[in-house]
Amino acid sequence: MVTIIMSNKLRAGIIGATGMVGQRFITLLQNHPYFEISVLAASPRSAGLKYSEAVGQRWKMSSDIPESVKDMVVMSSDKIEEISKLVDFVFCAVDMKKEEIKALEEAYAKAEIPVVSNNSANRWTEDVPMVIPEINDEHIKIIDAQRKRLGTKYGFIAVKPNCSIQSYVPALTPLLKYRPKVVVATTYQAISGAGKTFKEWPEMIDNVIPYIGGEEEKSEQEPLKIWGHIEGNKIVKAQSPIITTQCIRVPVSDGHTAAVFVSFENKPSKEEILRAWKEFKGKPQEMGLPSAPEQFITYFEEDNRPQARLDRDIYKGMGITVGRLREDTVYDYKFVGLSHNTLRGAAGGAVLIAELLYREGYIVKK
Repeated sequence: MVTIIMSNKLRAGIIGATGMVGQRFITLLQNHPYFEISVLAASPRSAGLKYSEAVGQRWKMSSDIPESVKDMVVMSSDKIEEISKLVDFVFCAVDMKKEEIKALEEAYAKAEIPVVSNNSANRWTEDVPMVIPEINDEHIKIIDAQRKRLGTKYGFIAVKPNCSIQSYVPALTPLLKYRPKVVVATTYQAISGAGKTFKEWPEMIDNVIPYIGGEEEKSEQEPLKIWGHIEGNKIVKAQSPIITTQCIRVPVSDGHTAAVFVSFENKPSKEEILRAWKEFKGKPQEMGLPSAPEQFITYFEEDNRPQARLDRDIYKGMGITVGRLREDTVYDYKFVGLSHNTLRGAAGGAVLIAELLYREGYIVKK
């Protein structure tokens, strides 16, 4: 007699599994307490290959490909009906045109598969929550309206915001009670944000590129949706503060840094700001979610911190670090923020969203 032990973990698919973010998902889901990988999917050219064959020399993580997925056969991401039988939900990190991504994610949702997306395609869909779990966990309630629109019982789409804003939006959020009026932010973004390593992009060595397509619009507008509110069947973005940004690619492997200037209607003291950062926590900390950092925002007193190499991995890359808070001659204050762009800003942030959705009952085992 053979005893079959069934796992109680939710079955997670990774759509876009061969790219850098897909690879991050794989490493993060190894031995996860809630989820296990049941499907790896990618473009049709990878379909039918073992994962190790499909990714080949393009594996970009510091650790080796996990043994648990090496021989897993990659499925084509457009085989939605087949995939739906094998998963409880999916993470989506595909490299396609925006309209193709929107159509693909909606097709998965209509097939009753919850989608937690790393892509930007659905960030401005009015009934799709764009979530940083510590900041706007209440936005997941819009899923009820989205399901009505889609005609689904289980399926929906939730998205993670742009990686660059996570270096400064968390630091600004506990200061909203002081009514920030103007925010000026320059982000210094790592090459992994473009899915690259220095081996693949030697032109970035000893170089700075003062332009990243589409990043400034995202960096100026996405915080307003995160700070917005649900009104009927849509999320209405906040009207303030005014945000202006510049986004610069720098020769750093991982970690997005932001230099931020801010003015307030009700200017707080430096001590009040530091206290607000230290005490700020959200639903992930209250619920003890597996990927949640114990301390969401960590402030460094040293003048030369935070630094990408030293601080991006704080709390396994899920914490936000801040430093150099001081008064400014033009604005009220200025400070520097840092977040790990492929962990907190990409795959790790999406896994944290999935943990929240699971604990709140929006993702269930079939």
